[in-house]
Amino acid sequence: MIDECYVSAANSVRARARISAHIYVTPCLPSKSIGNELGCTLHFKAENFQHTGSFKLRGALSKLSTLCANQKVVTASSGNHGIASSYAASILGHNLTVYLPKNVLPQKLQKIQSFGVEVIIAGDDAGHSEVIARAAAEKDDDVLYVSPYNDADIFAGQGTIGLEILEQVPQVDNVFISLGGGGLVSGIGSVLKTFGDGINIIGVSAKNSAALHAAIRNGKVIDVDHLDTLADGVAGAMDVGSITLPIALDVIDDLIVCDEDEISASLKMLARKEHQIVEGAAALALAGLVQQAEKYRGQNNVVLLCGANFDENKIIPLI
Repeated sequence: MIDECYVSAANSVRARARISAHIYVTPCLPSKSIGNELGCTLHFKAENFQHTGSFKLRGALSKLSTLCANQKVVTASSGNHGIASSYAASILGHNLTVYLPKNVLPQKLQKIQSFGVEVIIAGDDAGHSEVIARAAAEKDDDVLYVSPYNDADIFAGQGTIGLEILEQVPQVDNVFISLGGGGLVSGIGSVLKTFGDGINIIGVSAKNSAALHAAIRNGKVIDVDHLDTLADGVAGAMDVGSITLPIALDVIDDLIVCDEDEISASLKMLARKEHQIVEGAAALALAGLVQQAEKYRGQNNVVLLCGANFDENKIIPLI
């Protein structure tokens, strides 16, 4: 498995060369106050400042930049991957169709539609939309289905975040990453394990939708309940046989599960103490550090703020 991590890390180096002209090298911001309160050195890797409002742009550009410009592409998303893929397609010239679940946030739907791609609303949640989109693509030999996470080029793009962290923050001890389908943690984890020195990867799951957590605990993808969560950006099921699972199993050093109250409290902390208004999936990573603060006291910690495409009606009242 170390070989797979090395291959993934090498792919991230190549992906960086392909996408560097189109992404923003996001800052690693030192904490204004939360780090001091928790007794640790703390930086926030601010992917909430990325051009499309989330880290997903890296993976979308990484994948689409390997395809012919006239390639017909189908993908599915709870929102952020759809926004990123639509933006990438508008730059690179691909014919894109995005399947979205019925509960997609109106703000995310509007952003996706603004890029002129075809949008199809189908599925009760992101995982269901993925199943429908994949089935539709399989009916046409000219159409390529692109998974939001279960794709080596996708998580190679996400891994470019790890390359930036290594350049921006010396002597990192721990990196806290919210867990969805595994593309983000697989990409970043492979880079940090290959090129870093003793860096621990901490995966943080939302209790209400913890598919990857359950898969890691059981050694295979299993069915879990998916309830409404503030961390909607990481909610949903995983593909059976996902290529992210074996890498996640190898790179993740610790797992933390947070409930909705913990996510809400971290949203409030980020807004009031760090002046960062982010989506629930981003606050989830901080919630993991806060929950286990004593364990990581006195260490150099990086929390990945994965995005800021939030539902104003849901998030603003909490902060």
